[in-house]
Amino acid sequence: MSLPRLENGPARRLFLDRHALLEPPTGPATGAGLLALIDRLGFVQVDSVQTVARAHHMILHARRTGYRPPALKRLLERDRSVFEHWTHDAAILPLSAYPHWMNRFPRDKARIERRWKTWRDPGYEERFAPVRDHIRRHGPARSDTFTHERGRPSDGWWDWHPSKTALEFLWRSGELAVARRDGFRKVYDLAERVLPAAARAARPPLSDTLDWACSGALDRLGFASPGELAAFWDLATPAEARGWCAAALARGEICEIAVEGADGRLHRRYARPDAIERAHALPPPVGAIRVLSPFDPALRDRARAERLFGFRYRIEIFVPAAQRRYGYYVFPLLEGDRLIGRVDMTADRAAGCLRIAALWPERGVRMGAGRRARLEAALMRTARLAGLDRLEYAPGWLRDQSPKDE
Repeated sequence: MSLPRLENGPARRLFLDRHALLEPPTGPATGAGLLALIDRLGFVQVDSVQTVARAHHMILHARRTGYRPPALKRLLERDRSVFEHWTHDAAILPLSAYPHWMNRFPRDKARIERRWKTWRDPGYEERFAPVRDHIRRHGPARSDTFTHERGRPSDGWWDWHPSKTALEFLWRSGELAVARRDGFRKVYDLAERVLPAAARAARPPLSDTLDWACSGALDRLGFASPGELAAFWDLATPAEARGWCAAALARGEICEIAVEGADGRLHRRYARPDAIERAHALPPPVGAIRVLSPFDPALRDRARAERLFGFRYRIEIFVPAAQRRYGYYVFPLLEGDRLIGRVDMTADRAAGCLRIAALWPERGVRMGAGRRARLEAALMRTARLAGLDRLEYAPGWLRDQSPKDE
């Protein structure tokens, strides 16, 4: 491949730098400093699983160990400098992105209308007007405001009653906004009562949104394929991303490079013209160990994580227990620019401790005294994030090195 080559080591450092995982995990973790971090990442995925702490809190804590959940709550519910909506999943985004979501809402509305006719129970369309009117007259509402209409117990979080489906539809299509969360329950209100008028009034041309999405994704990844650019925000289609790459290449705004994977193979990617120079100028990573959320943006694309770091990672929530290689929800461990293992742990809030069930080092990773000390410090930081004050290790918690994939 006769393209400028970015070796694996500098490629990892560039990728981690763009994900705010190269520098020490210190710095401002409230207010404008926290908002700047979220903007640097692009978004922070929201997830309900709280084995230790929720995903969005762990993502921010891995980059700023001084971070605590009330700081994000203030940005979202008081300052309104971020908003909650959808990328590839539910996420917190800087308010500066909202004008581009004004272009997204009609597209999502049409897509959801097609899909939900078979995915959801019928009758939710008839609930649009009553739900909208209830919120307009009575103020913010949660889905359980309307649970009387079901007439039977829910079968689970996926079993939405018609008004819950209506709330989600009106949120995804931009009429409603998430005003806050009670625990993890969304509280919906009219968008005009939640979001600043200036953000709602701005609606850039679709071409500007495409450029914003692709350009912003590339700058936050360091290098990418058109498919990776499209998937970042889920704002552009793969065809649109390919077209943007061709036009940006012709203008000299980007170039093609060969990125070396962990196995030595080369992969054609787009990057800024100075990407290789910038990668080689980056400092070496700090040696501290960080506990990452399974939904960390650096790991979101599992194939990319395996290609770049040689780290094969899958969440085994839906895998039968007898077939699991690890625990059903294990946390990756990052040390410097290397993913060194995964840990199975849970927060025992009644006992005030973080219980470490098992840790599987990656092949070639020795758990000597120094690394054990760094690991314990990382686990204790995570425990404090979850409101816990001590660690407890299960007998035999340090397992054999991760098995080779078959």
